[in-house]
Amino acid sequence: MDLERPLGSVVQGSLSQGLEVRLHPDVLVEDMRVGKFLVVRGVRSHFFCMLTDVTLGTASSRILANPPEPSNTFLQDVLAGTGTYGTIALTPMLMFTPKAEDSVPSSVAAQKAQRKAAKASGLASFEANSNAVELLPVKTIPGHFSQVYDASERDFRAVFGWEDDPHRRNFAIGQPIDMDVPVCIDLDRFVERSNGIFGKSGTGKSFLTRLLLAGTIKRQAAVNLIFDMHSEYGWEAVSEGKRFSTVKGLRQLFPGQVQIFTLDPESTKRRGVRDAQELYISYDQIDVEDLLLVRGELNLSEASLENAIILRNEFGKSWINRLLTLSNEEIQEFCETKMGSKSSIMALQRKLTRLGDLKYIRNTCPHNYVSQILDAIDAGKHVVIEFGSQSNMLSYMLATNVIARRIHASYVKKADKFLQSKNPADRPQQLMITIEEAHRFLDPATARQTIFGTIAREMRKYFVTLLVVDQRPSGIDNEVMSQIGTRITALLNDEKDIDAIFTGVSGGQGLRSVLAKLDSKQQALLLGHAVPMPVVVRTRPYDAAFYSEVGETAWEEMPDLAVFKAAEAAKADLGF
Repeated sequence: MDLERPLGSVVQGSLSQGLEVRLHPDVLVEDMRVGKFLVVRGVRSHFFCMLTDVTLGTASSRILANPPEPSNTFLQDVLAGTGTYGTIALTPMLMFTPKAEDSVPSSVAAQKAQRKAAKASGLASFEANSNAVELLPVKTIPGHFSQVYDASERDFRAVFGWEDDPHRRNFAIGQPIDMDVPVCIDLDRFVERSNGIFGKSGTGKSFLTRLLLAGTIKRQAAVNLIFDMHSEYGWEAVSEGKRFSTVKGLRQLFPGQVQIFTLDPESTKRRGVRDAQELYISYDQIDVEDLLLVRGELNLSEASLENAIILRNEFGKSWINRLLTLSNEEIQEFCETKMGSKSSIMALQRKLTRLGDLKYIRNTCPHNYVSQILDAIDAGKHVVIEFGSQSNMLSYMLATNVIARRIHASYVKKADKFLQSKNPADRPQQLMITIEEAHRFLDPATARQTIFGTIAREMRKYFVTLLVVDQRPSGIDNEVMSQIGTRITALLNDEKDIDAIFTGVSGGQGLRSVLAKLDSKQQALLLGHAVPMPVVVRTRPYDAAFYSEVGETAWEEMPDLAVFKAAEAAKADLGF
């Protein structure tokens, strides 16, 4: 690729609608792909742009009415570039502007002379030193006939930085679609707001999530609490593809930093996880707010929830245990004295018996398991909560809300203490909570009443943010979507879902065609708080090379596992 070969000239455009570029005759239209990263070199500034559309044009309607014969290649060559041509639509995203000492003269003649001299000296591409320029938002556009070039590696480094930058926690998430240059996200900016990973089923959301979680652990950007619905993140999981293979989980990559808790110990043991901590939830930890989230799964009416509040006010934390033991006569007596509805309370009693079918539910728990999770987080451990066979929506939503609500309450107290003392030692560690099927927690009907809606709206106020993973972003409340800082989006086909991705995003209309044209695998559109500008990437492979780059110790090399394998081999030799 000749980076100094101009691809085309700006012929028209506007700040709001973008630029139209006519390609030069020697440039093949088929090389221009939606999502490509290009640089327009103006007189004073260089504009970093994304290609959003490709069109064909003709200079005369007669060519359309009488096109040359397929065999007449001579006439086709004559018309190419003059009578027929290609145009591309560009959306400017950022400007590179020289600092004051490199400012350009005001006269047009002097500007032309400086541009000619700069090109002759090799400075026109801004590749001499990225420190000589500063990134600015686009508030103007280049003039007519400004030349368009492919972006160079140094252009990418100037915009997205590099992974080994000692001053930032950068993480390479992928590469541009047509170059082998790393595209980095700023993890400090990523974790300070709630974020989303979106894409239809089968586009690799789980791999993207695992990739980002590994990056935050490796770079120590935040501690993670991961509600692992399908047991994909903590331990070994099946990779996508025609051939059966597995990929390592976070516990295997970071054995000293990741702790697994399980709500289904039998399932976890069957998968080969030996040291997972068992986790149980008692009835006295379930509040009416938790039932509000799962009202659809339990088919609870408004009247049942209103009577649940009456029961809680009367019996306190033990209200569910008391309700499940009440007889019809006791319910009748309670309703007469407390102005409750007998039919609603009996329906509530009947439907709450379903909770007893969940493996992790207990009448009482002698041990506070949520406090154990908090202790691990305070110690800097990353916690993965596996659901095993308990991965139905009732089980997942109930346990996730119960645990997250208590952890959020603890963080609110810690944040208030830090605000009062101003002591850096009291500052809570930044916590990122990962949830799947996010639209079930954050739909418009419940987002204002659940803890996850609260976390999404509060952003970094209490040092807790969300990483939501979902295939139906249109099901998430618009107010919550507007608070999502960084959006990493794989292929989406539904128009409502595409509209939801660009909720609250300035200039989102120009990116709709980019999102709709992504490949179904290993491509994603990045936009938002953690990247300087929207960019399409080929996502980084999650493979053995990645393990060696980010993992602290290969699980197979851990001493305790070697001893365990030796003991098992010895037992086999002895016939046990």
